[in-house]
Amino acid sequence: MTEPAARMRELVFELNAHSHRYYTEDSPTISDKEYDVLYDELSSLEAETGTVLPDSPTRRVGGDILKGFAPHRHLSRLWSLDKAQNVDDLNAWAARASRLIADYNARNPEQPLPDPEYALELKFDGLTLNLTYSDGELVQASTRGNGEVGEGILAQLRTIRSVPLTIGYTEGTIEVQGEGIMRLSVLEEYNKTAAEPLKNARNAAAGALRNLDPRVTSSRKLDAFFYNVGYTDGLAFDNHRQMTAFLRENRFPVNPYVHYFGSIEELSEELTRIAESRNTLDYLIDGAVVKLVDMRTREALGYTDKFPRWSVAFKFEAEETTTVLESVSWEVGRTGKVTPLARVEAVELAGVTVQNCTLNNIGDIERKNLKHALGTRIFIRRSNDVIPEILGKADDEEGGEIAVPTACPGCGSPLEMKGAHLFCVNKLGCKPQIVGRITHFASRDCMDIETFSGKTAEQLYEELGVRDPADLYSLTFEDLVKLQRFGEKKATNLIAALEKSKSRELSAFLNALGIPNTGKATAKMLAEHYGSLDPLIAAEAEELTGLPDVGGIVAESIVTFFRDPIMLSSVERMRAAGVKAESAKAAAPADESHPLFGKTVVLTGTLTLMGRDEAAKRLEALGAKVSGSVSKKTDLVIAGESAGSKLAKARDLGVAVLEDEAELLKLLGME
Repeated sequence: MTEPAARMRELVFELNAHSHRYYTEDSPTISDKEYDVLYDELSSLEAETGTVLPDSPTRRVGGDILKGFAPHRHLSRLWSLDKAQNVDDLNAWAARASRLIADYNARNPEQPLPDPEYALELKFDGLTLNLTYSDGELVQASTRGNGEVGEGILAQLRTIRSVPLTIGYTEGTIEVQGEGIMRLSVLEEYNKTAAEPLKNARNAAAGALRNLDPRVTSSRKLDAFFYNVGYTDGLAFDNHRQMTAFLRENRFPVNPYVHYFGSIEELSEELTRIAESRNTLDYLIDGAVVKLVDMRTREALGYTDKFPRWSVAFKFEAEETTTVLESVSWEVGRTGKVTPLARVEAVELAGVTVQNCTLNNIGDIERKNLKHALGTRIFIRRSNDVIPEILGKADDEEGGEIAVPTACPGCGSPLEMKGAHLFCVNKLGCKPQIVGRITHFASRDCMDIETFSGKTAEQLYEELGVRDPADLYSLTFEDLVKLQRFGEKKATNLIAALEKSKSRELSAFLNALGIPNTGKATAKMLAEHYGSLDPLIAAEAEELTGLPDVGGIVAESIVTFFRDPIMLSSVERMRAAGVKAESAKAAAPADESHPLFGKTVVLTGTLTLMGRDEAAKRLEALGAKVSGSVSKKTDLVIAGESAGSKLAKARDLGVAVLEDEAELLKLLGME
């Protein structure tokens, strides 16, 4: 007679094989009744023995309601994709990639990158998933979050029957990315008996995966497609084909549509065919994703602040509908720009109730023939989960006139036309501008002042006379604790957050200042180039235009900003209050005599005494170049626990290897 443990292993293997054939391959080999008999036998044995195997299908049943979502820090960042709205955008992206490849090959003629080849995949409209497997077992699942930290949704994820609970790759830790979806046919069946019908498949999937009750997730019968291995501690792929094959071999559901092209022209033709046929699919897509196939090329091209340079999302035409334009108000931003905001008759569009729409400026209103459109029917379009835009009038009916203001709606000052936009130039006395500047200054990508919000900025403006970001550093506990909704704890927390923000690096400080026509990427470049604030303040436009991506307009904006006595006074007040505004490079210049200066270093495996990100930062501060792959040019490989193929390759090539973390700490000057 078969032992219970052995029989349980047999049943788990057989049931998972049937599930894979049913949910992933869409080719079942037994009836639901036969499956249920095997499932019930397994459940009985688990109850009898008190044991549940890691990949048992009984783990997929939704359990108790959770108290909340625990944050999960991804082992590797999940990147957003830059968007191509049309073929011209796509061609421009491909041309940039080709130039970068050509530049690399000119510098590295002994190991040139191959000619670009493109992989084309569907862009699913659901919720991004990040799954962590350790030694072959699913140990965590999370949402994308901000790309670095997401929400742990392991209990919810386990209810998706097409997702493997265990995989064949058991040699370390990997992270796999995909998209959680609800098939349209499943949504239709669900709504036939639902007390509250779901509006669309995308929201149904996202809502289910972020529901604290896993039983709700289970009831939605979600599915998933996987397309990327984002992190491994030992596994490497030469190209996209190898990675996709790995996913399929380990029983991940991979969408059957993955096509490869040698030219961007052929790929563009295929995009047209996909767009025309997308309504025949049983799931939502809102575009397609183009990726360079070769992994060395991906590594060489790297990333911008936000996007990989080796991939782009081609967006299909967004959904459109008609509604009535009810009114237009004028909003004042932190730069003084005054923009129109349209209020429309509420209408459902792409599963969302729309009431506000974008109108960019006066020229936009005139170009779209909307000057006399109040009360008339208009076309609107919603795209990429942003506020919908008005496309134009739906008929020739003439309605009420959209009144263009001559005075600022925030302070009453006269408005000036600069280019296509209206501006309020009363930057010292216009409340919306001031509140906007202070809110921007405190935001996460700027000074990252925790607990701060737009409402906080408005309250400080009204009750404590805060008129400039520099005023924040004059606030005291006694000032704050007397305010409404400011108890001792909130006041203490804000004072502590302000103190902590004084140590933010120069790039964050420059971004926080809100210099016109400059953003996060430009601020980072300026900080890296100048290293400290004073030489940047003294820089002339001619000097600035010699820097990467700085044209005449940006250069003039920077010079004008730092020649403004009011802005200079604000900066000096913040520095006097203790705001350092120093770059990491300026604070800790690399020592050219250090043995790692100028060396190419590769990190692999798990570092137990510090994270790999922290180790990489310290290595770069010492002047080392941290690379992601081992080659003959590698000077040193630092190997932590469970180091795999990179360590093996280093030994094959005779590259120096450091496997003692205590020695690493000494090398980094931490002991």
